Amino acid sequence: MPAEILSYASLFTLAVGLIAGTVGGVVGTGSSIMLLPVLVWSFGPKQAVPIMAVAAVMANLARLAAWWREVDWRAFLAYALPGIPAAMLGARTLLQLPAAAIDIGLGLFFLLMIPGRRWLAARQIRLGLWQLALAGAAIGFLTGLVLSTGPLSVPAFAAYGLSKGALLSTEAATSLFIYLTKVGTFRSLGAMPLMIFAKGLIVGSSLMLGAFIGKALVRRMDERTFRLLLDGMMLLSGLFLLLAAFR
Repeated sequence: MPAEILSYASLFTLAVGLIAGTVGGVVGTGSSIMLLPVLVWSFGPKQAVPIMAVAAVMANLARLAAWWREVDWRAFLAYALPGIPAAMLGARTLLQLPAAAIDIGLGLFFLLMIPGRRWLAARQIRLGLWQLALAGAAIGFLTGLVLSTGPLSVPAFAAYGLSKGALLSTEAATSLFIYLTKVGTFRSLGAMPLMIFAKGLIVGSSLMLGAFIGKALVRRMDERTFRLLLDGMMLLSGLFLLLAAFR
């Protein structure tokens, strides 16, 4: 394996990836929130987002494999069919933005998701299939643009009535296809050369391992711990990305 690839895939990045994959395997989200700031700091946002897209494909593939039997395929189709083209549009929009604007946008987005997630949870909003489809279109576009929208997609599936294994598997299935679309869009627009793709595979391997570790822990975490963990990740990641924009 080329030394250049190994130099980028540092032990620190892989260690963060393992932890992030474990957290994502437990709560259904958080992998990108934890790992993306590290990648942005190391490679800059123009490379970090495609690398994270490849790694996210691998992470969601692992979560899907771990909970395969519990996927709600109706919810998957309702969310993914509008979400996939919306993600393509978001990815194309992303590549037109300057690097500093991406950092600032990502950081502010993570910070705004803290009150946004709490607002959704406090109102206990229930979604039908057509409402889930609208959520898929909106969140799909944001996924193409800012990459990590798990803190929004997880509450959307919870509002539809899914929980635990069904929620984790269905969210992973939809995210897998949306991220595959985003990777394909990056490739078609020349934003993902083989070197970046290889970096994503290396980082993604640590996320995959963490996802299977997370399955063993998923039933041990109470709801309050989950909420605090998610908010803490978004706060730290948002501040880290804003710092990266002005370094």
